[in-house]
Amino acid sequence: MPVQNTPLDFFPIALMFIVALAVVIALLIATHWLGPKRKAKIKEDTFECGIEVQGNARFPFSVKYFLVAILFVLFDVEVIFMYPWAVNFKQLGLTGFVEMLTFVAFLLVGFYYIIKKGALKWE
Repeated sequence: MPVQNTPLDFFPIALMFIVALAVVIALLIATHWLGPKRKAKIKEDTFECGIEVQGNARFPFSVKYFLVAILFVLFDVEVIFMYPWAVNFKQLGLTGFVEMLTFVAFLLVGFYYIIKKGALKWE
């Protein structure tokens, strides 16, 4: 007989969410209210561990750096989805195996596309 969940079963989760949100809002208000309000050139200056600031910090980075970082995160997260499958491999049976093969096929198609586009080539 399947277990029926009632809205009351989710009350502790909703309460935890509300309390966490209230704590965040309270801390933001408290730091804004209690924090110093002095404005001065030395106060708003950047801090570089005692070293005088030289030049502009807004020089351009290569887009390749960010592209490789984002692709790493993307493929890393996709690999994380394989862990629950590996843990439940025997229980999922042939259906789970075929679904994981489909997932890996999509992953490889995406990886092939990235390589063909030259996203990982540094020039």
